[in-house]
Order: sequence, then structure tokens, then C-alpha cells
Amino acid sequence: MTLVRWEPVRELSSLQGEMNRLFNAFFDTPMPGGPGGQRRWVPAMDLVETDEDFVLRADLPGMTREDLAIELEDNVLTVSGERKAEHEDRQEGFVRVERSFGRFSRSLTLPDGVDADGIRAEFHDGVLEVRVPKPEQRKPRKVQIGVGSTTNGAAAIEGTETPTT
Repeated sequence: MTLVRWEPVRELSSLQGEMNRLFNAFFDTPMPGGPGGQRRWVPAMDLVETDEDFVLRADLPGMTREDLAIELEDNVLTVSGERKAEHEDRQEGFVRVERSFGRFSRSLTLPDGVDADGIRAEFHDGVLEVRVPKPEQRKPRKVQIGVGSTTNGAAAIEGTETPTT
């Protein structure tokens, strides 16, 4: 009988490899009914918060402004579009196609109070940048308690009249 030393780091590495394989198999499987077994395509996006804005950046290589749509409805910002396949010419013999094509849609829920008219979008060198101005914070209102008579145990608030009996 051989004793094998247990190494937790090796076990975690093995688990991570299996999870990566599972997710790669899920996201790289061809879409059913798609022409030529197209793969799912989900562009990489970053969301960054600055002092004034929320900034969404999306990598959209090979796309143009006309391929994209940005919509805001009920505080949900949706970026959608379609990247078309570039290998329409069937004269070339392909050995392996790894670049994914097709439609995508990504949605982001924005906080209440966002000004829809202030949203700006730019597209340059395959990178979409959407700037959403932060809503103005509601400032807490300070209520001062006045000194004086009280009615039914309630303190009189400065600037209001206290009913007299």
C-alpha cells in the first residue's frame, strides 16, 4: 500500500481547472439552430465609478457604430448589437474558427434619479464608452427642535405653530 501525501493547493488547482473546463464548455457550445453552429458571443465590459459618472467600457472589435444600440428604459441601460461573420467567402479552407459572432445584449440597472439626457456614448477603435452622470444625492434635511411648550408630549418644531388649548 502506498501513502500519498495530501496537498490542498493541488486539490484547489484541480478544482479550478475543472470549473474552467465546465464554463468554457458552456459558453463555447454552438447555439442551437444557428447557421453553421454559431457560438455565443458576450463582449467584455468594465464598469468604473468616477466622482461624476459611471463609465461603462465595452470591447467590441470589428464592429461599427451602426452595429450597436444603446437604450435606457426604467433605469435599465441596455447595450446590444451584432457582430457579423467575416468569413462569408467559402473559397478559403478554414481549419479552426475561434472568433465568435452573432447578436449580444447586456443590461445594467442604474440607480434612481439618473438623468437620461446626460448620458453620453463614444465609440473609438472598437471600444464603446458610455458615461452615465451620477444622480445628485439627496441631502438630509435637518429639523430643529424648538424650546417651549409641548402638546401631548411632542416637542414643537421650529418654524411651525403649536396648537393651543
